[in-house]
Amino acid sequence: MLEAKNLEFYYQENQKFNIPDILLKPGEQLLIIGASGSGKTTILNMLGGLLKPLKGEINIDGTSLYSLSGAKLDKFRGKNIGIIFQKPHILAPLTVEENLKLANFFSGKNSDKIDGILKELGIFEKKKSRVNTLSEGEAQRVSIARALANSPKLILADEPTASLDDANAATVVKLLKEQAEKFNAALVIVTHDQRVKDHISNQITMGGVA
Repeated sequence: MLEAKNLEFYYQENQKFNIPDILLKPGEQLLIIGASGSGKTTILNMLGGLLKPLKGEINIDGTSLYSLSGAKLDKFRGKNIGIIFQKPHILAPLTVEENLKLANFFSGKNSDKIDGILKELGIFEKKKSRVNTLSEGEAQRVSIARALANSPKLILADEPTASLDDANAATVVKLLKEQAEKFNAALVIVTHDQRVKDHISNQITMGGVA
């Protein structure tokens, strides 16, 4: 499902990130943990088709991600990758439902799963609510729902618990794991939050730059 090998990236040539190879089958989970500046978000952006590595290759479900470019890469990402950013990238003036339908529109997929996803995430009653009326925890769940709206093969989560209290943090990780298993999607969580370590056994610790 996900294979990343021989990746190389740096912002300054004398400070290259130590980037491990990654191999995940459908339904498998990986936690990438490390301090700020260790390259965690850089890896996530490369896996998500947002940042091209200087060297190496990333394959998702048999497709070489960076053999695609422009509109083809955007379309592939929209159909196959669900990304949950640290701060919810959802449009505040729109309702929860409208945000999810927008994700469907850009990927060309239908929206028949929206109600089911919202129910499973415990925010179905917020379907018609505008995003700017939601609590932080609810907004994070909407971000998860939007990432799942297109039944992705790969789910990437960047610091999904950073701004949440202990109870909500545990709930969000549990929801991510459950939904990844339901969709048989590979799940990668990138975080510095030590609370997440107990929830995912397959882990990579980032150690900074070479």
